[in-house]
Amino acid sequence: MEEFEVSDASKKTKTVYISTIISIALVLLMLGLLGLVLVHAKNLSNYVKENIVLNIIVDEGAKETDVLAFQKELNANPAVKQTQYVNKELAARNLTQDLGEDFVNFLGYNPLTSTFDVYLKAEYANNKSIDGLKASISKNPVVKEVVYQSSLIDMVNKNINTIGLIILAFALLLLVISIALINNTIRLAIYSQRFLIKSMQLVGATKNFIRRPFLLFAALHGLIAAFIAIIILLATLIYARKEVPEIIILNNYKEFGFVFVGLIIIGIFITGISTWFAVSRYLRLKSYHLYR
Repeated sequence: MEEFEVSDASKKTKTVYISTIISIALVLLMLGLLGLVLVHAKNLSNYVKENIVLNIIVDEGAKETDVLAFQKELNANPAVKQTQYVNKELAARNLTQDLGEDFVNFLGYNPLTSTFDVYLKAEYANNKSIDGLKASISKNPVVKEVVYQSSLIDMVNKNINTIGLIILAFALLLLVISIALINNTIRLAIYSQRFLIKSMQLVGATKNFIRRPFLLFAALHGLIAAFIAIIILLATLIYARKEVPEIIILNNYKEFGFVFVGLIIIGIFITGISTWFAVSRYLRLKSYHLYR
């Protein structure tokens, strides 16, 4: 009969711990998803900024050698990520393909001009930096005009900053909620062991001796839950890349590594702290309070 009771209690304990691990894993999964969003938000912000185009219209009387020398000068500028030179012939061919009709033959001449498409580095994609670059570029005799949409750049930067603040606020809120959920889950799991804790204390076991196995199990459960969350996240990423191949633009495996390591640290830390407080609570309780 006693063996049956011990076996039944052992099964219940295992069930409690399995449900605890699953609950913690789901919470860590939410944190991991948000962490990936934060990582990709920065990369997406840089991607958007670095695709803002600064158009430089080349003077029609400029020599080809001067134009190529000017392109080298542009590429050497610390604010410039890359440049693309489109001469008037290439511009005409591209427009002909878009229109589906040879407009040069219709007009009798090519009205287009040679241009440079200049892509800036993310940290220089703001009106102040662009105005300084424009003033410097305009001094070159090869340049006829520099064109960019200042209102668009302002709007992009403002929206990115606003979205970043919203995501950060949501991340902090979710972190607080996650800590509360994990803490409550751990407390419920320790509650089922409250008589064992008190029994150990009554036979003379020290508080640290009683806490140690619970803390070790908590760290193990946090680690297992973190690995479950990471596996689900990896599966989600693999599926997303198959469905949306362009997402590879945003991939940064080093930053993914930081997110995954962060999940492991958070899982172990929160479960450990929650377990320490939960066990300490039952160590302080009087025996007759355990039945309440």
